[in-house]
Amino acid sequence: MSLEILKIQHNTPEWLEHRKTGIGGSDAAAILGLSPFKTNVQVWEEKVGIREPDDISENPVVKYGTEAEDPLFRLFCLDHPQYRGWSDKTIVYRRGFMFASLDGELEELSSGALGVYEGKTGEIHRKSALEKWNKRVPDYYYVQLLHQLVVTGRSFNVLKAQLKLLYTEDLEIITKHYRYERNALLDDLKYLYCKEHDFWGYVQRKERPPLILPRFGRE
Repeated sequence: MSLEILKIQHNTPEWLEHRKTGIGGSDAAAILGLSPFKTNVQVWEEKVGIREPDDISENPVVKYGTEAEDPLFRLFCLDHPQYRGWSDKTIVYRRGFMFASLDGELEELSSGALGVYEGKTGEIHRKSALEKWNKRVPDYYYVQLLHQLVVTGRSFNVLKAQLKLLYTEDLEIITKHYRYERNALLDDLKYLYCKEHDFWGYVQRKERPPLILPRFGRE
């Protein structure tokens, strides 16, 4: 399947309608039963049009993440001059039934390799929850990174996470960076594509898929 580049402004009614026509990065974890926010069946109901996605835009945590997205990307570019970074919120990349709206795009200056930037913000309410970020990103974000690589065909991902530690006496904020190389993820990329392909078959047939429950306690 060839890569399409669509001109759709992110977070507009047109963009929300387009999301119903395929699988986006934020759907991927739920399709695999890894999302703490929704199930694969709920995503299926959204895609076939019998459920409207919840409007979480006014949720304080979501709103903070949306407003922090561009400043954090600019700061990332300042801190990492080995990359040239840019962001175009009018572009959606699409490959068949899969699409991706990116937080940012990167070029590694030393090699010319192209990559994807993803920014995350989060609140950590207990110390044990921080362990999910120890040398890796939580699975539900990792799957989103895989999805972006499948769609775009890029060589690498970089994820920047800004985490508020709310279990400390005074507010602490830590920042973590993770880089994933496409060539090291080929088996995972193939696995995700196959699972998303199977899921989209259920959507096209309007056949409810078997429910996959999150595997609590894995991380």
